[in-house]
Amino acid sequence: MQPDLAVCMTGISKRFGAVQANDRVNLSVRRGTVHGIVGENGAGKSTLMSVLYGFYAADTGQIAVFGQAATIRHADDAIALGIGMVHQHFMLVDTLSALDNVLLGAEPHWQLARAQRQVQQELEPLMQATGLRVKLDALVQDLSVGDRQRLEILKALYRGARILILDEPTAVLTPQEAEQLFAVLRALREQGSTIVLITHKLKEVMRLCDEVTVMRAGRVVLETPVAQASIEGLALAMVGRKVQMGRLENAARPAAAQALLVASNIGLRDDLGVQRLAGLNLSLHAGEIVGVAGVSGNGQSQLLDVLCGLSVPDSGQLLLCGQSFTSTAWLQPHLARQLGLAHVPEDRQARALVMAFVAWESAVLGYDGLPAYNHLGWLRHGRMRAATLAMMQRFDVRPANTELGSRKFSGGNQQKLVLARELGQAPRVLLVGQPTRGVDIGAIEFIYTHLRALRDAGCAVLVVSSELDEILALSDRVIVMNQGRIAGELPIGDCTEAGLGLLMTGDDA
Repeated sequence: MQPDLAVCMTGISKRFGAVQANDRVNLSVRRGTVHGIVGENGAGKSTLMSVLYGFYAADTGQIAVFGQAATIRHADDAIALGIGMVHQHFMLVDTLSALDNVLLGAEPHWQLARAQRQVQQELEPLMQATGLRVKLDALVQDLSVGDRQRLEILKALYRGARILILDEPTAVLTPQEAEQLFAVLRALREQGSTIVLITHKLKEVMRLCDEVTVMRAGRVVLETPVAQASIEGLALAMVGRKVQMGRLENAARPAAAQALLVASNIGLRDDLGVQRLAGLNLSLHAGEIVGVAGVSGNGQSQLLDVLCGLSVPDSGQLLLCGQSFTSTAWLQPHLARQLGLAHVPEDRQARALVMAFVAWESAVLGYDGLPAYNHLGWLRHGRMRAATLAMMQRFDVRPANTELGSRKFSGGNQQKLVLARELGQAPRVLLVGQPTRGVDIGAIEFIYTHLRALRDAGCAVLVVSSELDEILALSDRVIVMNQGRIAGELPIGDCTEAGLGLLMTGDDA
């Protein structure tokens, strides 16, 4: 056993039915480092870490923690060894306070009030030392996404975690929240913690990690110090071929044609009376991709909801594929689909899939009334399954198992299933929120290709993304939102990352 290693996993194999998720994997993580694990969706990264955390038992292999052989059958075993894990989708009880979420399952006393006082007293110096400041008396449902993640890390550290596993930690964070997280992780490393970072974002690996392991098809294909790595080399190892991620420099595109969607003077206040959209004007034309950039929380989510009919604005008009709507008689989602509008929501688990459904049921959501799937009110389940399998094969959803539960797919494969459903009906207008959130670099290239193909077929595409690289790679025209208004609109040829950043923060004067 090597005493300088926090984790040593040797010959780890794990199979789920016909799927070999891990195939004789070896992984060594040095103490006091940030170690990145990257790979395509379904490469086996999360499965390997779930074995380390005790969610799964390995079929074969050995594990050593801090130089000592370890038997990890359950998460309790991992926690006792000083291992904590923060999952991509948080494991918190929304209706409990932040404090109660920390003490849940680790109550130091049977009297609740006394346990709460004790835990709060212990958390104060921990929050001070780590920078993980969270309002402990707030309900989790009232916390921001960044605060929820800080709470998850705090919960793990309170339970004595010296090895912290983070699964796609920035997938749902704003750029500002991601920077705050990086600062916390660097501080924890300086204090001696060991951090394992599962991520698809290679820029984050280069900025934050000391070493990186690349997995492909359940095996380790590369282990290297980050100082000796490059984004291009890591991408090649992940996918097995060169990946095209930037903007395609094609011949000049023809001017966009017919306006398929025109929104005029849109105003929206939320339930608390806060102005979310104010006097917003937007048009989408056939054969173009319009990117919407902006710091998260500046009205982009509300814009998508209004345009697809999920929210009714307080004022404004909408023209969709020749049909007009006003705030007193707004577009309904079912009619939006009939008119040829498709929508890929920002939160795939909460709004695009039903986690309790199997894949084929999620793959026909909203389209079960189509003649191909429905005859005089009778659902054609066989046709639905066949259509889902075709979608999975076309969009490379892994595994291509129509009977697998929606929740059992990786986040990236869930996203590809949603895209397959919405793009499969050849929409005239497509609204996409965060198209590649939590998706690996190979799948990102795949999604970009399909969005461009849809545009070239005459669809009007609106893409909302928190990734400026994505906006610049996809868009023909870019709109920047700030405080519910359009702060600027530019053709892609006039866009730079710095210029868009100034518009996003309101510092363009």
